[in-house]
Amino acid sequence: MKIHPVILCGGSGTRLWPLSRKSFPKQFVPLIDGQSLLELTLGRVAAWNSTITLVASEEHRFMVLDSLLKLNLQGRIVLEPEGRNTAAAMALAAIAAPKPEDLLLFCPADHFIPDTPLFQKTIEAGAAAALQGHLVTYGVMPTSPSTAYGYIERGQGRADGSAEVLRFIEKPDVAKAQQLLLGGQMLWNAGIFLSRADALIAALEQHAPDILQACRESMAQATQEPEHGFTRPNAKAFLPCRSQSIDYAVMEQHQHVCVVPFAGQWSDVGSWNAVAQLTPPDESGNRTVGQGLAIDSERTYIHAPHRPVVTLGTHDLLVVDTPDAVLVAHADMAEDVKQLVSLLEQRQIQQALTHRRVARPWGWYDSLDQGERFQVKRIGVNPGASLSLQKHHHRAEHWVVVKGTAEVTRDEEVMLLQENQSTYIPLGSVHRLHNPGKVELEIIEIQSGSYLGEDDIVRLEDQYGRTQGQCA
Repeated sequence: MKIHPVILCGGSGTRLWPLSRKSFPKQFVPLIDGQSLLELTLGRVAAWNSTITLVASEEHRFMVLDSLLKLNLQGRIVLEPEGRNTAAAMALAAIAAPKPEDLLLFCPADHFIPDTPLFQKTIEAGAAAALQGHLVTYGVMPTSPSTAYGYIERGQGRADGSAEVLRFIEKPDVAKAQQLLLGGQMLWNAGIFLSRADALIAALEQHAPDILQACRESMAQATQEPEHGFTRPNAKAFLPCRSQSIDYAVMEQHQHVCVVPFAGQWSDVGSWNAVAQLTPPDESGNRTVGQGLAIDSERTYIHAPHRPVVTLGTHDLLVVDTPDAVLVAHADMAEDVKQLVSLLEQRQIQQALTHRRVARPWGWYDSLDQGERFQVKRIGVNPGASLSLQKHHHRAEHWVVVKGTAEVTRDEEVMLLQENQSTYIPLGSVHRLHNPGKVELEIIEIQSGSYLGEDDIVRLEDQYGRTQGQCA
């Protein structure tokens, strides 16, 4: 069956702070056995098509590309100039479809669905309805009166195996959720859709023509970067686009919508309580990851991948440890973490948005220490990758190789450095760091100067197409 997967990679994942942050949202975090939710999603849909469309932000483009390369998959990556919710993201993908009759499967990048064969069978059960021009949505058979999800009420069954949708229901309170489940026809809204490209475009034309028009104009003026598979819609045409979910914009109003139930395990990993459920509990209901240790505690979750974190005599707590921020919260407050992040942003606390370890297209860097006029970083460079040819106006740098081989360009000189060798980059010197080897290169960089910000980079050449002042 020819299904064209479209993975929606937007979203900031602020409910999983401090592990998930704006610069490194939850879909990219290695959360399940060393794999990210995006990688797991790619693995689920790759059987249908070796080329996958992904809609993502400009800031995260190389994280998306890295996920594709890890799984040896091909992808077309449509880069939104700015997030405008799922209606616009899906419109961009539908407009980009090679053929109007193409069957598009829209999947969020950040869901956990361990039973891939059942998922694939369920998706294919909706194909007949989708080929007839219906918009097919998928609902999860509920296991509890959850207040974290919206609901879909299914009506009469159809001959093609789907069911009519009677209504969509927003996230309810506990009492309403319990009442909804008594009817026996309720499903959790999974936010997964199957549709012909032309059927979705027609529905957008009917219910959200302004969103469709903005997306059409921006795609008509899109630029291509074939080397990386990037498609960039025109920002000037796209930015006025209204931000709205596909549920509000189309699904709740459209006449030709049907639903297929999914009976397997599913989680949108939308809170720390949801993450905790992915780890088996001990006899006291405690769940620990990494070096967590719960002593005389009950129903306590500890995420501690970096160092020992111990609770003593606690109950119903969430404890999440990262190198530069720690969250301690009552389990009942898990849904309020998003508001906490907004408060941290208002107070201009950097950890609300960025990690100490920052991903870059060539690898990563980790800020180890900082003081007046100095900063120490650990830098990892992927095999064959290079930092831009650059210079700094306000700082000098010392580099010490701790792993692999470094090819260092310093003005007119090019040198190879092995482990335990070092060099000095004077202020104003034109320089580049390249990894010519087959293993990751790691260096310790000591910066010294009057200003140490990331924007003190004058790029002279860059293989990743970044412009002056563009860090990501």
